[in-house]
Formats: sequence, structure tokens, C-alpha cells
Amino acid sequence: MKENFLHYLWKYQLFSKNKLQTTISEQITVQKTGLQNSNSGPDFLEATIQIGEQLWAGSVEIHLKSSDWYVHNHETDTAYDNVILHVVWEDDIPIFRKNNTPISTLVLKGLVPKNIWNNYKELFQKNKNWIPCESQIKKVNSFTWNNWKEHLYIARLENKSKEIEQLLQESVNDWESVLFKLLTKNFGLKVNASSFKSLANIIDYSILRKEKDDSLKLEALLMGQAGLLSDTIEDTYFHNLQKEYLFQQNKYSIQPISEKVQFFRLRPPNFPSIRLSQLANLISKRNSLFQDLMNTKKLSDFYSLLQTNASNYWNTHYVFGKKSKKLVKKTSKSFVDLLLINTIIPLQFAYQKYNGNQDIESILGLIKAIKPEKNSIINNYKKLGIPIENAMDSQALIQLHNNYCKPKLCLSCVVGLSILKE
Repeated sequence: MKENFLHYLWKYQLFSKNKLQTTISEQITVQKTGLQNSNSGPDFLEATIQIGEQLWAGSVEIHLKSSDWYVHNHETDTAYDNVILHVVWEDDIPIFRKNNTPISTLVLKGLVPKNIWNNYKELFQKNKNWIPCESQIKKVNSFTWNNWKEHLYIARLENKSKEIEQLLQESVNDWESVLFKLLTKNFGLKVNASSFKSLANIIDYSILRKEKDDSLKLEALLMGQAGLLSDTIEDTYFHNLQKEYLFQQNKYSIQPISEKVQFFRLRPPNFPSIRLSQLANLISKRNSLFQDLMNTKKLSDFYSLLQTNASNYWNTHYVFGKKSKKLVKKTSKSFVDLLLINTIIPLQFAYQKYNGNQDIESILGLIKAIKPEKNSIINNYKKLGIPIENAMDSQALIQLHNNYCKPKLCLSCVVGLSILKE
């Protein structure tokens, strides 16, 4: 058993209160459980409890054993001087205040309803499952799921907005620079996200502004900084980009990133050469890309804005100097969906928050119009029978898995709480 289970029992008063008594047979009536404290100090603050004939106001401290009071050195901490009730699972030693009066103790063992105790054991004592509630998760009703998923998705956006706020601070409130850094990272997908992020970080956006109106110059800058123009290849287009990049190096005193971009384990349409050319074309063809993206609401309009091609050379190439069957290398709808999920919608959320005009309903409407992602986490939830209808669902479940299921924080999860109360 973990102590947070006792916190949960106390917070929701999920134990028998018929003739509730302290260990010395004083009658207990709980008027206010108190406010759960996530900082240092007692577990619940500002509680109001009738103990015997005396009405007490103060804090409640919770432990598995009474002796944990001394294990945690509470006897030397003045923050615990106003504890009015010690709630424990097992009372193994009396606890005293500084004036030598005993602190009233409530033992929960034997007071917990059988169904709650069995559900708790099912969640936490069978750890071989992918997630603790694997065998019980279907018990949770759709109303609970829908509300929880919206909460999880907004929490995920809040987390992502912190990264955006940091980038904004670093760029001295240059939103276009933030967009470039986020777009570049996500054009690298999972395999090249780190190297593409490094690429974006070492290019001062003032340089990009000077080069962005010419797609060839911009492509040379991106390819060169990615280290893709340092080889010796007999290819006219390669030589043109290389020549342009050498000029840029001299002009701006810049050097390529040390981290190599990867081609291994990537499908050819996702090769870094293709993605960087598409990124260069997207940035160069629109002078007001950031404002356009912030003002757009409809999914179809986003597809028009973000669809872009690699330059003509790449219609017959995937890598420099090696011809392939002709195919226009344009961004697919599924790739644009990833950009929307991971870059554009979080950026809209952060930008609206920055300007004090958040439109959560519009953001939720947009994310719900996008197809759900496909990955191992989503597939495992599908196998458990969890409905996943759109990208909000998939993003919410990723948030759920990473922040609640993996660390087994079931007692902080609406799904876990719902199962325990079943």
C-alpha cells in the first residue's frame, strides 16, 4: 500500500463513518477535510473536525504507520505544530505535541469498504499489465472519458506552451523565429528532430529573413547548415547550392551543425534532403506565414497553407547525384496533420494566451477534425477498447500514458478514481 491511497480515502471520505473514533475512543465528526497540500508541511490544511466535545481547526497529517511521524522528523518541524488529527493505516506508537499532549489518531484499517479495497489491490498489486487498470478500464463510462480527455489535451497544450514561451523569450518576442524553430524541428520528424532543432537554433533568424525570398538561397542555407553540402559530388544542382552556401558562410560567418542528419530507417519521402527543400519552399513562398497560420481556423485552409513541394530537382532525386523515377515531392495530408498537431495548434494556443484572447472551443474543434495519430501507445489503448476518434483523443491518451499510467499515478487520474469508486 502507498500513502497516497490514504490521502485519496481521506480527501473523498471513502471509509465507514459510523461511530468514527480515535484510538482512545473519542468520537470524530469531520466537518471539513481540509485542502490537500502539494507543498512541504502537513498533508491537508484548514480542516475542521469535532473530536470528543472539542471543535478543532488545523491540519491533518497522514501516514501508513504512526511511527512514520518520527521517521520524517515531524517532531522537530514547527509546520506540524497545528496538526489536529493523525490519520494512519496502522497505529504502532503514540505521537505527542511539544506540550506533551497526545495528537488524536484515526486508524483507517478495517474502515475501508470491500469494493474500494479490492479495486485498489487490482490496480496496484498486479503490475504485469501494460497499464495498472488494463482489466478494469472498460468500466469507465463515456461521459467521464470525454471530459477527462479534453482536460488531458488542454494540459498537454499548456506543457507545450511552456516550451514556446521559452523560445519566445530567447528570440526577444519574435514569433516568426519561434515558428521557424518549431517547424524545422517537426519537419525532421522523430528521427531527425534533434538535428533539425540544432539546425534551427544555430541560424540567426535575421539571416533567414535576408535569404528567405529566394528559395534556392534558402535551400542552400538549410542544406549547408545541416552538413549536406560538404561532400564532393558530380552534380550541377549540388554545385550550385554548394557555391551559394560557401558565399553565405563567408558573408555570415556560420558553420554547419556537428550532429549528422540521418537517412537510415527513413522512407525516401522523409529523407532530410526532401524535407529541408520542402521547408525552404514553404518559408520562401509566403511573406506572412506566421500571421496566416494564426488567423486560420478551418482545416481545409491549413492544408492549402501548409502544402508545399520540394524544388524541381528533387522531382527526380531523393539524394544528391542519384536519379530516381520522376515524382513531385509534395507534403501529404498526413504530414500536414503532424505539423498541425505538434506545431501549429500549440503555437496558436500559446499566441492566443500571450494576447489574452484564447479561443479553446475553436482549438478543440480543429484538433477534433484531424485524424488520430498512429503509434504503439494509441494501438495499445485501442486493444483495450478505448474509442479513439480524432487527434484530440490520441494526444490526450499520450498525455494520460506519459503522466499517469507509466508513473502509476492512478489516484490522481480520473479514470483510476472512477475505477476505485466502482
